[in-house]
Amino acid sequence: MTACADRDHLLHALLDDELDAANAAACEAHLKSCAGCAAEYERLLALREMLADPALRQPAPEGLRERIEAALPREAPAAHAAPPSRFAWAALGAGLSAAASLVLVVVTRPPAAPGLEQQVVASHVRSLLANHLVDVVTSDQHVVKPWFNGRIDFAPPTPDLKAQGFPLAGGRLDYIGGRVVPAIVYRRRLHTINLFAWPATAPAKPATAQFEGYNLRHWQQGGLDLWAVSDVSQADLALFERDFEAAR
Repeated sequence: MTACADRDHLLHALLDDELDAANAAACEAHLKSCAGCAAEYERLLALREMLADPALRQPAPEGLRERIEAALPREAPAAHAAPPSRFAWAALGAGLSAAASLVLVVVTRPPAAPGLEQQVVASHVRSLLANHLVDVVTSDQHVVKPWFNGRIDFAPPTPDLKAQGFPLAGGRLDYIGGRVVPAIVYRRRLHTINLFAWPATAPAKPATAQFEGYNLRHWQQGGLDLWAVSDVSQADLALFERDFEAAR
C-alpha cells in the first residue's frame, strides 16, 4: 500500500510544521482515512528519529578551523575615516526622516484583497473542515439544479458524471469574489472536487494553477466562469473539465 502521489509533499510539510492551520488540519484528517499515507507518515517520523540519533554525529577533525581560516583572504585594514561634517549629519537626518515617512505609508496602506485562487482554495478547505460540504445531499442532477432556483440569479450546470468517474455529491452556497455563488460538489474516488460558478464578465483563456498544495482549473462555458479545485492531480482535473464540458 502506497501513499497518494498528490499528498507526498504535504506529508513532508506536515512533518516539518510548514503547513498553515487549515492545511495541517486537512492533512491530518486525510491520514485518518488513508492507510497508505498514514504508513508513509509513520515511516518519515521513524526516519527523522533515526537521523536525530547522537551516535550518528561525527566531530570535525582537529585543525579544521585553522585550515579554513588560513585559506580565507585577509581583509585590508580600513582607512581612517574623517569625522562627518555638519552637512553629512544634515543629509543623514533628512534621509532618516524620508525613510520614516515611507515606512509610515507602507504600514498604513490597507492590505490587498486576496486573489480569486486564494479565495477558491479557502472556500474548498473551509467546506471540508467545517463539515459543510453540501446543503443539498443528492446525486440527482434534477434535484441539485432546481435547489439553486431563487437562491442565485442564474442556473448553474449540474451534470452527473458518475459514468466518467466523477459522481455528483450535491451542492451548496458559498461566497467568493464579493458575491454568493453555487458550489457543485463531485467525488473522485476518496477525494472531493468543488466546482464554483458565476457569470463571466470578460473573456478569459483556460488556465491551471496550484495554491497551498491544491490544484485549480479555470475555464469558461455557457457564459459562466468555472473554477474547479481539489487535491487530485491536474490530470484528473483535466479529465473532469473535459467530461463536464461534454455533458452540457
